[in-house]
Amino acid sequence: MTATVQATSAPPAPPSRRGFGPLLLRLHFYAGLVVAPFILVAALTGLAYAFTPQIERAVYADELVVTPGGAPRALSEQIAAARVTHPEGTVAAVRPGTGDTATQVDFTAAGLDEEHKHTVYVNQYTATVTGQLTTWWAATPVRTWFDDLHTNLNLGPIGLYYSEFAASWLWVVVLGGVVLWWRRQRGRRSARKLLAPDLAARKGVRRTRSFHASLGLWLSVGLLFLSATGLTWSEYAGANFGQLVDGLHGSRPAVSTALAAPAVAPATGEHAEHGGGAPAGAATVDPAAIDRVMRTATENGIGGRLTVTPPADAGTAWTVTEEDARWPVGRDSIAVDGTTGAISDRIDFAGWPVMAKLTQWGIYAHMGDLFGPANQIVLAALALGLITVIVWGYRMWWQRRPTRSGRRAPVGSAPARGAWQQLPAWAIVVGVPVVFAIGWFLPLFGLPLAVFLLVDVLVGALRKRKPPVPVSPAPAGS
Repeated sequence: MTATVQATSAPPAPPSRRGFGPLLLRLHFYAGLVVAPFILVAALTGLAYAFTPQIERAVYADELVVTPGGAPRALSEQIAAARVTHPEGTVAAVRPGTGDTATQVDFTAAGLDEEHKHTVYVNQYTATVTGQLTTWWAATPVRTWFDDLHTNLNLGPIGLYYSEFAASWLWVVVLGGVVLWWRRQRGRRSARKLLAPDLAARKGVRRTRSFHASLGLWLSVGLLFLSATGLTWSEYAGANFGQLVDGLHGSRPAVSTALAAPAVAPATGEHAEHGGGAPAGAATVDPAAIDRVMRTATENGIGGRLTVTPPADAGTAWTVTEEDARWPVGRDSIAVDGTTGAISDRIDFAGWPVMAKLTQWGIYAHMGDLFGPANQIVLAALALGLITVIVWGYRMWWQRRPTRSGRRAPVGSAPARGAWQQLPAWAIVVGVPVVFAIGWFLPLFGLPLAVFLLVDVLVGALRKRKPPVPVSPAPAGS
């Protein structure tokens, strides 16, 4: 007798819920998988850069550090001592020493571009030279090396893509993770559930996810800040940001050095952040005039860490700019006629546009200068936390791998394809132009996203064209 086998119908599929969850999950998964190595490198190099002030003072203690004693000598005397050591070139800038930090006299030199100078360090209390280095925007070689490591991995212009790519996607990964964790806690949300890991969760991916998500939530504001401020001086997004700031009249102002007709002129260059130097070929000026300029600056409340820039020619003025990076930021600046000591122009930080102030504070905070050691510690904590979150993310990927017999896999599988089809119609209509605009403003977000979508569509199309694998019918019993 032959037994009849009845096919059992599969249970009806649950109605699909249209929403953002599946798309966010797939985007967060792939962004974390592909972008995380670049973000990890940025976190490691940023952690190293955070403590460069201490590193360079240790490496260049002979040049940078002096023993305070007595009143500082006149700046003209210090420049004369530096000139004996370096008789070639013109004085590009002078940074008077304060406390135990030596005076820095920057000279132009053959073979060096506008960004690099030959710097002679002088003990301001004895007017003796302590050493000399080739600097980049007043930064020592050690600080320059760590800066380039974080910015371009010391690979030059091509390396800039890595840091901009990481910054362009960091905010996407962070915001996506925050929303996913918020959605997962639906129905039982509380501060403790969101901000503390679930120690009662079963060991494995669930417990790791609770650590990954809760720490990520703690770090989210700081990471968004680092992403935004890092993008402001990136290669492509930074240029777009600069154009936006200029269009909103939010550029940092700079004093006019024209003695005949003083006027406020917008600063140029990369955020106009780095201390100035006279243009190449600047006319030789009388160093003795710097004492008169400094008296004028002191009498008018300009003090602390300063950069003094000689005039380019007889028709322009000296400039004295405060360089204090601590809060509140001291960035007042004056232009002084070296012959008469009269102020020809002045711009105080209080008069800067709000956007210029925010940009300046953001740059200082990102570099660890705004609050001194406290700022450095916060940056180090953010970097260490980000490294930990990334490691936990990859651990989850490994823990989600199938381990049953016949279904083994080295890593976890990706969320299902086609998540965008579950979006509400209004989200697609509104979202496409918004994403396109963001991608245009942040090219290293937009281009990789377009490539990912193209590859995803092609892979999906190829898989659909594959013939289904035939399933052998179960043998009939008799």
